[in-house]
Amino acid sequence: MHDLRIRRVAERATDGGRLKVTLTQLWYLSRVSTYVWDAKPARGIRPGVRWLVAVPLAVLLLVVGDLVHGAAGAIGVTAAVAVVIVASSLRYRPASRAWWSITPSESAFRQAMTGSWRTVYTRLPPGVVNDDPRTPAPRESVTGRRDTVILCTDHAVAVFLRANALPEKLAARLVEAEPGAADEALADVPAGLPVVVLHDASTLGALLAPLLRLAHPGRVVVDAGLPVSAVRTRRGAVHRVSTTSTVDAAELRSVAGLTEEEAAWLAGGRWSPLAAVPPALLESAVTAAVERARSARPAALRSTDGFLTWPAATPARADGPSRTKGATAG
Repeated sequence: MHDLRIRRVAERATDGGRLKVTLTQLWYLSRVSTYVWDAKPARGIRPGVRWLVAVPLAVLLLVVGDLVHGAAGAIGVTAAVAVVIVASSLRYRPASRAWWSITPSESAFRQAMTGSWRTVYTRLPPGVVNDDPRTPAPRESVTGRRDTVILCTDHAVAVFLRANALPEKLAARLVEAEPGAADEALADVPAGLPVVVLHDASTLGALLAPLLRLAHPGRVVVDAGLPVSAVRTRRGAVHRVSTTSTVDAAELRSVAGLTEEEAAWLAGGRWSPLAAVPPALLESAVTAAVERARSARPAALRSTDGFLTWPAATPARADGPSRTKGATAG
């Protein structure tokens, strides 16, 4: 990581100092490359099984070659040698799970920015705030009239919204919660307030708004999360892999209204973080979603509504690991 490059990325991410961004957002924007490896099934025969068959067969052929004279015996010995050679040449490749890698890693980036960077420059780049996930989110003091709820399932994005006073500007109440605890987090929120849901392009994210609509049929629930269609084939989008996904493609199609390709992508463990969305785009998308939520009716919203838009997608290569070069904000 070069100091001048980090400063340039931060300058663009903050829109010339107009916005504040988090370390997580800066990390995604400063990445050098992103790799994603697809899961691969096992290939070949396991060595134990291979030699369990080859050794007795080779011994049997050698015995036959020793007992039988002439051409038949020679053939037996030759066959025994051939069995050993073939067994030795065969290779076994164990199954590998899907995996992802971002350079630099998040831990290395955080350590550099909160360690050596601060040692040299005494503080983070202008407009950058530390969103250390180990720090509990402060309880928001609701002052003034709040007529909308922003439900955010990404800690870095919640810190970004607070740092830019977006809830106050939009007269909205910010609620931060994990996707699995979202319904519980809304228990203290007045039932009549519309809810804008911010989430990753993930299995739980795709299901969150539809499930909230089922749980609260009389409530306006606007899905303002990152849509799978915006990132699945887009070059430059950040792709990560989850090994804990237990939702199948059929459920994603029926509940979340995803296409077959989108559902398969999520069911295979792929996902894309909301925090990787360029900050200025994220700000405008949240603003537009809150405005729409105020004027919407529950019956007028579909489970597939989404308000984050990206440039036209460019299909990625299907063979081998997918690789995405890092791009600065803007």
